[in-house]
Amino acid sequence: MTPLQQQIQDQAERCFLLAEQKLNHRFPRPNITFTQKGRAAGSAHLHRNELRFNAILLKENPQEFLTEIVAHEVSHLIAFYCYGKTKPHGKEWQTIMIEIFRLPPKVTHQLDTKSIQNKTYSYQCDCQTHELTLRRHNKIQRKQVQYVCRQCQKALTASCNEIKNALHR
Repeated sequence: MTPLQQQIQDQAERCFLLAEQKLNHRFPRPNITFTQKGRAAGSAHLHRNELRFNAILLKENPQEFLTEIVAHEVSHLIAFYCYGKTKPHGKEWQTIMIEIFRLPPKVTHQLDTKSIQNKTYSYQCDCQTHELTLRRHNKIQRKQVQYVCRQCQKALTASCNEIKNALHR
């Protein structure tokens, strides 16, 4: 475990201690991993009692993790322990963020994710070019789904460059 990852572990513990003090209730400690993928900074897996954090985003944004993201994810577990299954960012979670951690209940982070951006594939409609993820591109290729532009309501088709690239693979 890196020193920064240890800081995240320690911050999660501080969050739990604060929640226990304010709610007069003891909470089980989760398993904490640094295996979160994609653009998510973290996630709470309620039934597994697990918190996952994105190691790349953590390394690039340690202060945001320490001041907001850890508390955000811990709040999901506290809400689950106190109320059972609720909406992920519902009033219970929001109350914990505000009343216990004194943080605004932001649903998503504003971290720069360019460093973890995956390759995208260009698709066209009648009004613009759309950049799709590999997952969506593959679904189109397997004919599992057809995506439609929200503006012009036309089906997306592979751009000329994508067709050329596919021919040369």
